[in-house]
Amino acid sequence: MILLPSLGPLHILHPRYNAATVLAILEAANPPVVYLASHSEASLAEGTWREEDPLLFHLLPWAEARGVPVVPVDREAHLKGEAEAFREALAQYPAARPHLERLAAFDRDLSALLQRPLTPERLYAPEFLGELGALYEGFVRTFGEGPATGFRARRVAGVVEALKGREGAVVADLLDFLLLLEAFPQEGPPPHRPTEAERVRALLDRAWLLKEEDDWGALVEQLFAIGSPEALYLAAQVYLASGQWEDALALMEEVFRMDFQHPGYLPGYVLARMGQLLDLAGERERALRAYRGVLALSWAPEEARAVALAGLKTPFRL
Repeated sequence: MILLPSLGPLHILHPRYNAATVLAILEAANPPVVYLASHSEASLAEGTWREEDPLLFHLLPWAEARGVPVVPVDREAHLKGEAEAFREALAQYPAARPHLERLAAFDRDLSALLQRPLTPERLYAPEFLGELGALYEGFVRTFGEGPATGFRARRVAGVVEALKGREGAVVADLLDFLLLLEAFPQEGPPPHRPTEAERVRALLDRAWLLKEEDDWGALVEQLFAIGSPEALYLAAQVYLASGQWEDALALMEEVFRMDFQHPGYLPGYVLARMGQLLDLAGERERALRAYRGVLALSWAPEEARAVALAGLKTPFRL
């Protein structure tokens, strides 16, 4: 059995451990089944994973295309919500401010650790795991194992029981991964050599995080070379950010002629941005159809829904 950590929304920060890296490792391992250690059947069916674990936008289609079963094994995943409820409850009491400050300090320290470049090798390195473990142990000593941790130890114990005697690959939230290593020690990171898909994913991720210091011209050229709907959508984003909304609209018209259903977060963003660009072009009726299209989707990112709702009320302007 191999264990793989999921970084949730932070995969986008790590070109050497992005969504394509995870898929490449799984492809090489060729597991008979992939177990999701941090999700339940209910959370998978209800789609609550979409906001917390975007890795699954890539993993689930990969598994479906290869006929690999994906089995969620955290029967108490709903308890993860207790951690947020714990924080909200503390915020109601002025006397709890010192506790909130300790929570914020833990968040900062964990974020700082995960902002450093991560690779498969580093994620399994004793030094990294030691730092991560020390942070988490300090948190548990301060707040206890229970609501504050989303009952992590209890949930992971149940996952360990569910996985005993099974073969396959296990993908787990990073802190769940840390605890699972105690039950299923690994000799080291699974063998992996960087792939072209990993390079492409890293470029797309970079474009999602577009920064002023990036070479926007070179980035657009590379996105055109990829040529996928997601890449062209992101190229249009760069055009819009640089004030070239007409070029952005022309590119989005091209995206509209393609199949932009995957990844699953893309349709909402494409329709929302198309609505805004059509508003800039004075095509209000088409813009309204695009905004309504966002809201008609079975799911769309909250950001896209917010854009659509605003666009239905007032035409978008720069």
